[in-house]
Amino acid sequence: MQKRNHYTELEDFLADKSFQLWVLSKIDEQGWEEWTLEKQQRAKLVEDARLLLLAMKVPAHKISSSEITAALQSTWLKIEVKENGSKTIKHNSVKYLKQYWAGIAASLFFGLISLWFYNNQFNINHTDVTYKELIEENSEGLVEQTNNSNKPQIITLSDGSSVLLQPDSKLSYPKIFAGNERKVYLCGEGFFEISKNPKKPFIVYANEIITKVVGTSFRVRAYSDHPNVEVLVRTGKVKVSSNELTGNSKQEIVLLPNEALRFLRKDLSFNIITNITEDKTLVSNVGNIEQLSFEFTDIPVVQIFKTIEQAYLVEIDFPKDKLKDCHLTTSLSDQPLSEKLKIICKSIGNDTSFEMNGNQIVITSQGCN
Repeated sequence: MQKRNHYTELEDFLADKSFQLWVLSKIDEQGWEEWTLEKQQRAKLVEDARLLLLAMKVPAHKISSSEITAALQSTWLKIEVKENGSKTIKHNSVKYLKQYWAGIAASLFFGLISLWFYNNQFNINHTDVTYKELIEENSEGLVEQTNNSNKPQIITLSDGSSVLLQPDSKLSYPKIFAGNERKVYLCGEGFFEISKNPKKPFIVYANEIITKVVGTSFRVRAYSDHPNVEVLVRTGKVKVSSNELTGNSKQEIVLLPNEALRFLRKDLSFNIITNITEDKTLVSNVGNIEQLSFEFTDIPVVQIFKTIEQAYLVEIDFPKDKLKDCHLTTSLSDQPLSEKLKIICKSIGNDTSFEMNGNQIVITSQGCN
């Protein structure tokens, strides 16, 4: 641990795996923050190394100590050749040159390593935008929900909106929506049902695209390792645009119910699909929640609960004997899950209420009016 007390060069920090972990993953197991603040001169060197590593966006395990050292040595030698106007290198002048050309060296080093990293580690376009980048751009305190199970998980947001998060997906969102917008960040796939609030639009950031709505239901499919990003609208109207981080001119597309959009990441282009039934990929990904009807006319409450269970893949526990003769006529098509349950409970009456705990829902009732 104490070896870092002797670090005097940028490469010393860049080659340290615990330093990389602290900067890139914000995991400070070795107390880097406290150690950095002990000395002002040390803090300046650490900050230079930190900014350089962040600019490179290099995963902690990708560059070895020997590769960093070799790259820097090559850079110093090139600087010395330029300064002396000769190809003959004097070994004793390296220390002086390091001090005098530190700024230039850092720039050249960044260029060399970035070029190496691009050529050897990436096979995607430089305009690709990742979930991690989007989160880092956000200054709000976010809660991250990851679905590592083999079935969808329901997430209820502070405004009552609901998200059906698919396996191998994650969603970041604030505990409480503040300001004039409701922003969330998606990696993977989620079906959104948004509470209406014209004064506070709901915005989903997913890779290279931004989906903006007021109150509607739609699906976003944006896996980082997939070539395309898809948005499919079930109800209402959404506006889809490209993220400014792509470097592409902002283009906004308006989608109506049963329309879809496919964003092609390789060339940053939009493909609008007005008849989703003719697109095999979209059809194969459509879930129960998008196929089932939530328009009920004199339907038993028991059947309504079964429809909700099938759509959201949740389990509803309710007093079957007390509700077996209850029938409802209601429209729940453009409502988040929590709002659907509120409407049902209010329609049943007799102090009927519900409680949600993840994918488990408990209905308490004394029977219908």
